[in-house]
Amino acid sequence: MESNVLAESSRMSEMSLSANGSLRKRLRLGEIAIQAFLFVCGALSIFTTIGIVYILSAESLNFFTRPLWDNTNRRLVTDISPAVTTFEVTTSGKPIFPGQTVRIGNELMDVLAIEGNLITVERGFQGSTIETHRAGLDLFRANRVNILETITKTRWEPQLANFGIWPLLLATLMTSLIGMLVALPLGLASAIYLSEYASARARSILKPVLEVLAGVPTVVYGYFALTFMTPLLRAIFGDQVQIFNVASAGIVIGILVVPLVSSMSEDALHAVPNSLRQAAYGLGATRLETALKVVLPAALSGIAAAFVVAISRAIGETMVVAIAAGAGPRNFNIGQDPWFGYILNPFLAAETMTGHIVRISGGDLSYDSIDYNSIFAIGLALFIMTLLLNIFSQRIVRRFREVYE
Repeated sequence: MESNVLAESSRMSEMSLSANGSLRKRLRLGEIAIQAFLFVCGALSIFTTIGIVYILSAESLNFFTRPLWDNTNRRLVTDISPAVTTFEVTTSGKPIFPGQTVRIGNELMDVLAIEGNLITVERGFQGSTIETHRAGLDLFRANRVNILETITKTRWEPQLANFGIWPLLLATLMTSLIGMLVALPLGLASAIYLSEYASARARSILKPVLEVLAGVPTVVYGYFALTFMTPLLRAIFGDQVQIFNVASAGIVIGILVVPLVSSMSEDALHAVPNSLRQAAYGLGATRLETALKVVLPAALSGIAAAFVVAISRAIGETMVVAIAAGAGPRNFNIGQDPWFGYILNPFLAAETMTGHIVRISGGDLSYDSIDYNSIFAIGLALFIMTLLLNIFSQRIVRRFREVYE
């Protein structure tokens, strides 16, 4: 009987071959269209990333290399002839320092000395044409930012040519750290409950509810921090908590990130084979011991990835810190200002990198000014921080996947 079945199968195969003519793959237009669409989507995302990197890099290069002419809002008091090297300017406006290059009209001048409102210059600097200038013309000063000063100085004052990024960077790290102290324990605990303790019905209800929280507009979280969290902190710690402060913004960022940590961690825990749990129960382990000593280590790669994504999300958060953290950099001087009383005090106002970008870009900025270009330099720094975090997370994922697979 078996030989009859094999013969019939062989006959059917021969009939299929004769009907189709060959075993070559037939073209399916629907499948080709889907593949083309997916390729276009992938290429579009790659080109978008390349475009973002190009814009950030080009504008940041201008910020660090090209002289940017900044209007000092100072004007000539009297006319000056080509022979004049000392002239008077108005008192109000931005400061000018010896060694700076200033411009009146198309003529460049090197500032040699300043005495009150009198400025002594070298005319025709860098080969520019010496001209006669009328009273009332504006003075522009050339600014060029030093990368070393940017990463070592502790004062961010673009109007005074101080571009130390540490006040903005410290505020960003403080809010992110406070947010992670809130989000990681709560998110992981809720993920363990949903994966190991909740019934299927409870999980089907609670997980969508958590994920809905991720869709709440961040501006709502910002006003929640300002109108609820800050009064709560002031009721607990007193008036040392300022109206705008880092602590309330960081705590609310943690609440905002909890759904992300919980959802990704729960997916990683749920993906652990059920045979590991049954083996632990067979050895006499309790449900808590199984969750913490068996399931959690097995899902560590996915949990680590969730944590890093959450940190990146906290660093890039904008509206919460723009509303609740503060509207000015917390400049400081190392050795003069106390570390925990001022520099790292979470109850004082500070401005993060993203908050500064929002505030400055929303103001009356002229194109190609020093303030305008500083936005892109800060954006590039944020991009590099996020990129390093993603590279670090990939290394963690690879390492622990090699251990537990």
